[in-house]
Amino acid sequence: MSTPAPSLASLVASDAPFALIARDPDTVELLTGDVVDVDLLGDIPLTAPDGTPREVLALVPYRQVRERGFICHDDGAPLRCLVVTDHASFPRDELTAALPDATIPLADAGFDIDDEDYADIVRRVIADEIGRGEGANFVIRRDFTASVDADPRTAALTWFRALLEHEHGAYWTFAIVTDGHVAVGASPEAHVSAHEGVVTMNPISGTFRHPEGGATAESLSAFLESTKETEELFMVVDEELKMMSAVCTDGGRITGPRLKEMSRLTHTEYVLRGRSRLDPRDILRETMFAPTVTGSPMQNACTVIARHEPSPRGYYSGVAALFTPRASQVQGEPTHDLDAPILIRTAYLVDGALRVPVGATLVRHSDPYGEVGETHGKAAGVLGAIGAVPRDTPVPAEDDDAPTQPRVLLAEDPEIAARLASRNVRLAEFWLNPQDGGERGPFAGRHAVVVDAEDRFTTMLAHQLRHLGLEVSIAPWDTVTDEEVVGAELLVCGPGPGDPRQSSAPRIARMREVVAMRRASGRPLLAVCLSHQILADGLGVDLAPLDRPHQGVQLSVDVFGEPASIGFYNTFTASVRPGTTRVGVAEVAADPDTGAVYALRGPGFASVQGHLESILSRDGLRTLERLVTDAFAPTEV
Repeated sequence: MSTPAPSLASLVASDAPFALIARDPDTVELLTGDVVDVDLLGDIPLTAPDGTPREVLALVPYRQVRERGFICHDDGAPLRCLVVTDHASFPRDELTAALPDATIPLADAGFDIDDEDYADIVRRVIADEIGRGEGANFVIRRDFTASVDADPRTAALTWFRALLEHEHGAYWTFAIVTDGHVAVGASPEAHVSAHEGVVTMNPISGTFRHPEGGATAESLSAFLESTKETEELFMVVDEELKMMSAVCTDGGRITGPRLKEMSRLTHTEYVLRGRSRLDPRDILRETMFAPTVTGSPMQNACTVIARHEPSPRGYYSGVAALFTPRASQVQGEPTHDLDAPILIRTAYLVDGALRVPVGATLVRHSDPYGEVGETHGKAAGVLGAIGAVPRDTPVPAEDDDAPTQPRVLLAEDPEIAARLASRNVRLAEFWLNPQDGGERGPFAGRHAVVVDAEDRFTTMLAHQLRHLGLEVSIAPWDTVTDEEVVGAELLVCGPGPGDPRQSSAPRIARMREVVAMRRASGRPLLAVCLSHQILADGLGVDLAPLDRPHQGVQLSVDVFGEPASIGFYNTFTASVRPGTTRVGVAEVAADPDTGAVYALRGPGFASVQGHLESILSRDGLRTLERLVTDAFAPTEV
């Protein structure tokens, strides 16, 4: 390997763009080349004019969600591509020693939104968004800002060294320097990767802020027992499985949970894997962006972010995407592998202004001041690592002369490992185990059209229906035709956010029309969540908001005489008088105490309030098969 020092000296002295990336404990990669800004992910220049594959590092801003038709504050942040002409590797210790290490002072430091104002935003999101059924969770950011009077390239190298020395557990530690823009960070989370046809996603959620002196097994145990933190992780796994089901032929399998242990914070995580033959740029587009930094359902999360964040996000919650030509090609396979961490725990420097964006995941259990504290902890993780605020000090040893002990990972503690493993008892085995094809399923040879009402749970639902043997296509609510609605062998009307009673909203109005048209046709109909509520309303069943939203809640319910553990994501419910078992032509499965309707079935239709496709639905596949059978072979009541 070459000596890094001369290369680093030239980086400071020149204005050439470069990137330094640490992806393993022993090596730092140096990428240099030419910068090209493009408009769309499909424009990322993966091949030269002569067709030769090229390596490209792309900084993908949050505004690219426009490619999926989602709303955002558009700040014009460029989709910036470093077309790599040279890729060198250096020993990590050797390179670190050659980097500058003087502290970079900050001035006028503080959050752009003060603590009380941020706490008010949290309250409004819980009441006005989650409380009205707009989604299960949302990530709202604020920015730590400061002025920096230092050469930006020197600052980038200095901070990169500090992160290498003082942060641990990162997926990527990086410094990316292009004209007028510096990004330096230690991202804990891989958003998506694709290697030789295997797609991997790594949802991380739940944040434990280490107490003074560091985390211990005892202090971590209370965090692992938190309902809020556990459900937060389950919800983002569900959201990323929606994405996996859209890009992977086998839908995706989850492994974990595991701990992601960093200097000031510990997170919980799962890993999702599946197989895909899509172009990596298409994989990236279909997975924009991680629910851990946006919320769910994804499309509505973008709308909520635009309502409650006063300024554009820039690159926060986007990705740094490294496209690497594959060493060997298989006919019909993509030409590049993809490695794309989420742009979080990152400091941005533009024209002397430092910005460290941080966000908190807001759920129904959120405490406003607890979420304020989470943003402080996340900002401190970056600022402490780069030396801008005091770093954590370890607990002093009782014997000052005792030799320094190697860092002990809490995940290796048997009790901690057991607590983590116990979480999977609640989850659906379907998503934990390898999945066979559905060619020989009970509905082989039959076809279904799934109507998407702006919740991509429909991709998971479609995958499970395929597992049961059906051929499945998905049609968005605003493009599905009347011919498809009436002509489909089985029509599955899917879930979506919002108030089912708000018939003036175009999406709700169309879903009401679709359900009514299908009912009138007499052909098989399955309705899920929002569409279940619309079906119930058409049958004369009352709709009302729940006293407390069921967002990411697992309930054991009776579905027509068979107990089922099912995941619920609803703010509204259809309800009957307790004890009611029939409404007109429909048989009713309802809570015996509250009258909340869990399922309906009748001539040519069946419906369910819960999400049978969710990881929280241990009995989801079995219940789905039963309800599809009911829709195809109507129960005589």
